Parts: sequence; structure tokens; C-alpha cells
Amino acid sequence: MELKFSEYEYKRPDYTTYKAEATEAIEQLKNAEDADIAVAAVMLMNGLLNETDKQANLAYIRHSINTKDAFYQAEQEYWDEYGPLFTEINTLYYHALLKTPYRMELEQVLPKQYFKMAEYELKAFSPEVIELLQKENELASAYDKLIAGAQIEFDGKTLNLSGLGPYQQSTDRSVRKAASEAYFSFFEENEAKIDDIYDQLVKLRDEIAKKLGFKDFVELGYIRMQRYDYNREMVQTYRENVLNDVVPVAQKLYERQAKRIGVSHMNYYDLNLEFLDGNATPKGDEAYIMEMGKKMYHELSKETGTFIDYMYDRDLLDLETKDGKQSGGYCTFIPGYDSPFIFANFNGTSGDIDVLTHEAGHAFQVFQSRWIKQPELVFPTSESAEIHSMSMEFFTYPWMELFFKEETEKYKFSHLGGALQFLPYGVLVDHFQHEVYENPEMTPAERKATWRKLEKMYNPQKDYSENAFLEQGTLWYRQGHIFDTPFYYIDYTLAQVLAFQFWKRAIIDKDENAWEDYLAICEVGGTKSFLELVKLANLKSPFEEGSLTDVIKAIDAELSAVDDSNL
Repeated sequence: MELKFSEYEYKRPDYTTYKAEATEAIEQLKNAEDADIAVAAVMLMNGLLNETDKQANLAYIRHSINTKDAFYQAEQEYWDEYGPLFTEINTLYYHALLKTPYRMELEQVLPKQYFKMAEYELKAFSPEVIELLQKENELASAYDKLIAGAQIEFDGKTLNLSGLGPYQQSTDRSVRKAASEAYFSFFEENEAKIDDIYDQLVKLRDEIAKKLGFKDFVELGYIRMQRYDYNREMVQTYRENVLNDVVPVAQKLYERQAKRIGVSHMNYYDLNLEFLDGNATPKGDEAYIMEMGKKMYHELSKETGTFIDYMYDRDLLDLETKDGKQSGGYCTFIPGYDSPFIFANFNGTSGDIDVLTHEAGHAFQVFQSRWIKQPELVFPTSESAEIHSMSMEFFTYPWMELFFKEETEKYKFSHLGGALQFLPYGVLVDHFQHEVYENPEMTPAERKATWRKLEKMYNPQKDYSENAFLEQGTLWYRQGHIFDTPFYYIDYTLAQVLAFQFWKRAIIDKDENAWEDYLAICEVGGTKSFLELVKLANLKSPFEEGSLTDVIKAIDAELSAVDDSNL
């Protein structure tokens, strides 16, 4: 009988038991007298890793669904405290794995990438930073809890931040402005708290990096993100490419947007509205969207049909916005149950469909990678993982009519243009973090000034003349990645550039091999590095000269050919 997600059993692992069992497996690996004993020890350890990963994920999902649930709040606190202790044991395993004389034999049963991953895990950890890592977890959780607990009185209702989304896209300019002010007033009221949390995080991460022997947290951040193929200099070159190739095209789109919505000059609260008769919205409720999603994935391919049935039959999606629910959206994987899980906050905007394609892209990838028995490699590294999600948004273009009906072309124009306009913001978030962690002694006021200076470079369309709080440079307060997963954000943009290449191949060039190449990179999960995946997918590396120029020109041509005044 198929178990539903609600029936997946959560049981907090006993740390002492785990430590004893893992130590036994590690000693067996260290003292192995032949390859068979070494392989058996690795398989034993793998089972332990799968079980703890399963329980940690179940706790995380259930806590994020309802942050007010006292039981899972306590479990989240347990994992914040004990997570680094489990990591300490796992690093002892990685030490033994890398030193074994039976590596050649182990490479027959473990992906080669596993050894590279183990090396990076060791570089990013030492027992002497455990207390600091616990504190880092605690601070990141404090930020998440603060954001999830937002209760804003608006339009006679008590809303969370996500609930204000539709109002921020209102065709009534005064409503847009009021909703945007209500949204950012929450951050303004919590300015001191957020500054304090981030200030502590920056100094703490700098301390961790230096204790581990790194020059700064940027070096450690790249190791944590498992960037095997590229460094900060390559990223800087890529950011410059975005500045030169993408920003001018993005600005053209903002100028067109101002004309469409009938304003001579766009203020920050106008940016969310793309059309005077409203942005494209899904033509149905959550149940309708779910039903059409099933139809779409059955028609897209045999593999996606099998996948979506699995997800629906086991209730592996939580999409409704609810009181106490964490904001945002994510996909994770639950080992042991071999189940992807999709978390979102539907709010009646086109973003609901983006979730169904984006997070489902992640979920489909891990579903195809379930054959990988090492939980650390089911997902690839994050910039690779985002290729799967962002490309799925484009592969599903032929089915958008199911959701948007007469507004399909409007949606596609917004979606493609919005994806291009996202690139400068994405590299801004990255550039900001480089500045912050290369200069950890900056004050909160200096950080804000740095953000505003960079924002004027990458997002010159942002006009905060009517909002003194945002003019200081505080927009980044809402970007959870900056607090929870430093240096993650550039990954979205690297993947977006590659997803654009899939868009060009599948939608413009009608290349039948595009889907096969996409399927191939889904199936290898994390067994290949970022640039290896790029090669496998027959795509151009985003670090190559001209890799942006061609595809951005194609997008510019496609969008320029659309008469957006008639959408």
C-alpha cells in the first residue's frame, strides 16, 4: 500500500546511538583487511546517513508547513543544535573514506564525485567550529521565524508577506503603493532586529572561515557551495558580462513596461505590475491548477507522467498559504521514502504556475536520480540543480494555455522578460555578499550603502524617492538566501543562462534533442560537477566568452517582435 506523506514516520534519531553505530562502521573501514570489508562498512554508513537525512528532512518540512507547531518547533531546535554534531561524525567517515587503500574498489560502488564531495566537506568543517555552527543555525532560524511570523493588517485582513503579493500587483496605483508600503513597513519595524541578526552572522561566518584556515568567508562559502569548477574571479567576469550584455536589454523592457501601465516614470511600487488590465493570472483555483498540472506532465513525456502521479498519489505537495507557514517555496528529497517534496505558498498570481514548473523541475530531477544511494549526491550542487528547475519552466511553455487561456501570450512575454530582468538582480545579490564578506568589519549602515550603490549599477530602474527606508539600501532584508545560504543566489543566474539555451533549442530552434539532453542531466543527479553537466547537456558554459551575447540577442529579438501594447 502506498503511504501518504502524512503517514511518513518521524522519529528523532538518538545521537548517542548514531555515534556508536557510525563509529563502528568508520573503524571497520579504517581497519578493513580487504575490499569486501571496506565496501560493507561504506554500505553500513550509507544506511545511517540515509536515515538521519530522512528524519532531518521530515522535521524541516513539517516545521516549515506550520512554524507554530510546538512539537516540530522543538525538533527544529534539536536539529539546529545537533546537526553540527552529526556532521562531525560524518566528517570522520569522510576522513576514513579518503584514506582507505581500497579507494579503487570503492570507486566501483560509489560515484567518483563522492570523493570530491567528501574532500570539500572536510575542508568546511572542524570540531573546533561546532559551537559557532550551532550559533549560525540558531541565527538563520531566528530570521526565518521572524519573517514567517509577519502579520500585517491590510484591506481588513491579517496577512503574511506572501498574502500581500496580489495587492502589490493591483492595477490601482494607490493600492499597489499602499500594499508595498505595508510590506516594507514590516521590515522597517524590524530593522534593528534584522541588522543585528545579519551583523552577528557576518562576524560569526568570518570567524568560522578564519578558524578553518581560510582568508575570508568568501573562500569558505565557495567550498560550502561545492564549487568544484570555478572561483570568485570567474564569477566576477560573469557578473561583468551580465552588466554589459543584460542590463541594457533589461532597461529597454522596463521602459516598455512604463508605457504599458501608463506612467511617465516608474516608482518602485510600479515594478510588480506589468499590464494595466492586470498581470496574467491562472484561470482556476488550486484544485484546477493541480488537475491541469497532471495533464501537462502526462503529455510532456512518459517519465514526467510517472513522476507527477507519484507526487499526487502520496500528497507530496503543500501549496496553500496558511497562517504560520514559512514563506517562499522549495523542493527537498526524503531518503528512505525515495520521495521528493514540494513546498509553496500559492497566492493566485502567475507565480503559482512558476512554482508548479520550477519546483517540479527540481522534484523531477531527484525522482530520476533516486537510483543514487548516497543522499549527499541525489541533488547536484545548487547551480546545477537550478538548471533542472528553470529549464522545466521553458519546456512546459506549450501547455501554458491550460492555465492562462486567453492570457497565455501575456504570461510568456512576462515570464521570458522577467527571467531576463532577474539576471541583474541575481548577480547584485551575489556582488553584495562578496563585498560584505570581504569587508566583514562594515557597519550595518555601510552594508546598506553598499547595497544601494550596487543596486544603482545593476538595477538602475529602482526609484525609491517615495520610500526613505528603501533608499537607505534595505531591499535585501527580504532575501532569505542572504541569511540562510550565503552565496547561493548567483546559482539561479548561472542556471538561468543555461535554461535560456534550452529555451532557444526547444522553443525557437525546435531541436528534438533538447529534451533528451535535459533528461540525461536529470538522471545523473550529483554524480557530475557543474561544468561536466553543462557539457553533458550540450550547452555553452556561462563563463565562456560570448555565451551570454548570443542567447540574450535571441531573447531581445523574440521580445521585440511582440506588440506588448495588445497583450
